[in-house]
Amino acid sequence: MNTTVIDHIGIAVASIDEALKFWEGSLGIKCTGTETVEDQKVKTAFLPIKESEIELLEATSPDSPIAKFIEKKGEGIHHVAIRVDDLEAALSELTEKGVRLIDQAPRLGAGGARIAFVHPKSTGGILLELSQR
Repeated sequence: MNTTVIDHIGIAVASIDEALKFWEGSLGIKCTGTETVEDQKVKTAFLPIKESEIELLEATSPDSPIAKFIEKKGEGIHHVAIRVDDLEAALSELTEKGVRLIDQAPRLGAGGARIAFVHPKSTGGILLELSQR
């Protein structure tokens, strides 16, 4: 598996508008736009930092994974995403190694990225996203 960079760090927030007051207003990191991913019931905002990004995640429905995460753990880091060159090959390699996956096949994520999640039980408690752009 060829990993290239940390693609982004996903942060669950109650309100992207409120969170941007800190990220843009205090740190000066500008949001490049927002996007709603309907099938994941989430609104996202990306804030680039060199080759990586901060991804703010706001639930669009009370039954979304982000709403459930915030209800259980509060706002904060939701996942870490690592960029890979070949997502199918990465998933196949992890499966062969007995790594527990949430996604057996890639799906479409925000920004047109192809993504798949690795289960926290295989990563020491971290929700890991693999991303191919």
